Amino acid sequence: MTLSIVCLERDAVGAAFGRPRAPHRWTEFPSSAQEQVVERLRDAEVAIINKLRLGASEIAALPRLQMVAVAATGSDNVDLEACRARGIVVSNVRGYAVHTVPEHALMLMLALRRRLFDYVADVRAGRWARSDNFCFFDHPIGDLHGATLAIIGRGGLGDGVARLGAAFGMRVIYAEHKGVAGVREGYTAFERVLAEADVLSLHCPLTPATRGLIGASELASMKREAVLVNTARGGVVDEPALAAALRAGVIAGAATDVLSSEPPREGNPLLAADIPNLIVTPHVAWASRQAMQTLADQVIDNIDAFAAGAPRNRLA
Repeated sequence: MTLSIVCLERDAVGAAFGRPRAPHRWTEFPSSAQEQVVERLRDAEVAIINKLRLGASEIAALPRLQMVAVAATGSDNVDLEACRARGIVVSNVRGYAVHTVPEHALMLMLALRRRLFDYVADVRAGRWARSDNFCFFDHPIGDLHGATLAIIGRGGLGDGVARLGAAFGMRVIYAEHKGVAGVREGYTAFERVLAEADVLSLHCPLTPATRGLIGASELASMKREAVLVNTARGGVVDEPALAAALRAGVIAGAATDVLSSEPPREGNPLLAADIPNLIVTPHVAWASRQAMQTLADQVIDNIDAFAAGAPRNRLA
């Protein structure tokens, strides 16, 4: 059997895709609009997607589709139930970002706690040249050493951040699920985590249970000197509430690599220029050269496993 493989978002991965060993026809598009998904996948048995949505309506319109190869770990853009009902295999990539995302998260923590961008901006504005002293310290600096790093999401990424935080001398705690009665061994009650965190780092998937997980009440429960780092999904945080909390000094700072809609064509509350001690990076925590190549290789390995009748990394 010759598989028709269509890659809809080639330029979303900055690495070379190899080609499957299985007989195939390969078609790729640099990018695709959502309204082009069905048209471009009409004859595909295998679809490679990254962030485009494959909902129930798209799946129903693609009777030849047999496999979805997700070029990412997160799969909230794929209707897994609709795929299961049709017998469509869905495979994702795993473990490729266990170094790059934790390193990015730690970089954001350091930048926030040490007020990196505030001092860089001051120097560029000539403040140091005008200073009466050899230095100035208008922006309070906090060490990571001795601080409490609270992690929401205990997968490979959360554990990777924990290892780096511990190497810096941080006290690491993991949050139990919000709203549960019991607390598992090795975890701390969600409300207590918010109260104790000097740095709150998010590494949970976006699900109905985690959408808006960090909102106004959660931010108000945190220390005023605490900072929030989000390298998970934008929807995990109530973005207007976070913008308001930063402006009001409810917490000391925040950094996010993700937004609720990407790219933010219609703007976003966190892109306003007047929000203090906020860092926004364009969803690049995952994108070291090494990690992207590992991801691309794993996508092809998933397709070969499917073609051999032994699908791996299955979500459906």
